[in-house]
Amino acid sequence: MALQDKYKELVDTANASGVSNLQVREENNVLYIDGQAPSGAVKDKLWEIYGKIDPDFKAGDLVMNVDVSTLPGTKAKVTTDSTSLNVRKGPGTDQPIVGKAAHDEIVTLVSKTNDQWWLIKTDSGVEGYAYAQYLSPQA
Repeated sequence: MALQDKYKELVDTANASGVSNLQVREENNVLYIDGQAPSGAVKDKLWEIYGKIDPDFKAGDLVMNVDVSTLPGTKAKVTTDSTSLNVRKGPGTDQPIVGKAAHDEIVTLVSKTNDQWWLIKTDSGVEGYAYAQYLSPQA
């Protein structure tokens, strides 16, 4: 099965949901999906579909680089004890770390994916999912 067929629902949803600059390419048996999602909810939906197709994210045949175009919005404070908070590619500890948010750093809250994982963006531009237990929304 070709990767574009395997992930057809994901690509179709990205198109239908208004992901801009969408680029889909296959290299060395890996499908790359790049673009800008119009909202955190769209990015969350893409990860939900990805999770249905590859429940444990173990196939290693998809790289999804879809960021969210954010306007200045809700802020959250990193409330770890003293260490930095891992920012991950997807919602789960099995996802690769794409950056860190420092203790007491104020980040932009893009969306609340679920009770455990929130999509955030740091001031340095790192976007990813962080464990919600270590984030406190700011007024």
